[in-house]
Amino acid sequence: MKRVAGALLVAALALGGCGDGADSTQRASVDGPDEVTDSILPAEVATEAPAATDTALDALPASPSWLGTRPLPLRPDGYGEIQPTPRELRDRQLATVDILPPPVDDTFASTIVAVPESVAERSTWHPDCPVGLDDLRYVTVAFWGFDDRPHTGELLVNADAAEDLVQVFRRLHDARFPIEEMRITRVDELDAHPTGDGNNTGSFVCRPSRGTTAWSDHAYGRAVDINPFHNPYVKGEVVLPELASAYTDRLNQRPGMILDDDVVTTSFSDIGWGWGGNWRSSTDTMHFSASGS
Repeated sequence: MKRVAGALLVAALALGGCGDGADSTQRASVDGPDEVTDSILPAEVATEAPAATDTALDALPASPSWLGTRPLPLRPDGYGEIQPTPRELRDRQLATVDILPPPVDDTFASTIVAVPESVAERSTWHPDCPVGLDDLRYVTVAFWGFDDRPHTGELLVNADAAEDLVQVFRRLHDARFPIEEMRITRVDELDAHPTGDGNNTGSFVCRPSRGTTAWSDHAYGRAVDINPFHNPYVKGEVVLPELASAYTDRLNQRPGMILDDDVVTTSFSDIGWGWGGNWRSSTDTMHFSASGS
């Protein structure tokens, strides 16, 4: 059970109206396993994002120095102890730390390519996973941070879902739905001691579903969790991430939250994916999947 909490939540493991914006892309071929041709490649990126206004940056609090560093006492079920949300995270709007070069401007950009070896090596994929590397794609998409800056995020997703997911994230970008972080979950995070404050938007994690031995839709690259801290999993007294209790009140609407019939839920519904916010025995407002489970 600790592996489940670590994979989703220490990964630091979601997004009304919308429209189709300009896509800053070009066409090219890419060599790799299960060669992908005519992949979407972004126009040349700059080393820095366009400057946000001083007002927007000044309005954001600094990330707490303790973020991700304070292990929680473990419950008998392997999750961390459910604790009140720290004051600094009750209205969580933290600046994004870039791990990839940000977009050159505020137009949407994306890529879909075969999974590079270097990416596979830092992911949770291994030969015993239920899906092969040839069946996955490495996807990058532009997104807006809470800092009102454009950033580049990365995902591993199933090849059969890659194009649909790019269109979902295009709509979220057009709506300027804020996302704090979007990166691939590392293998060391599967066994990491839970800190209960992670907020990574991600897809592929080679792990079973919570509380079962069956493979999760994440293990097939057919599920996405968006802004987990803003959109926690709740079942009985369990809240994941464990410090996200302030976001269990869905009537207290704050940036980054996913709500019924908003741009996030409608965008995923339009590609036929279900939302965990509609579940009955539990609610998983971060979670979208091709199977609906």
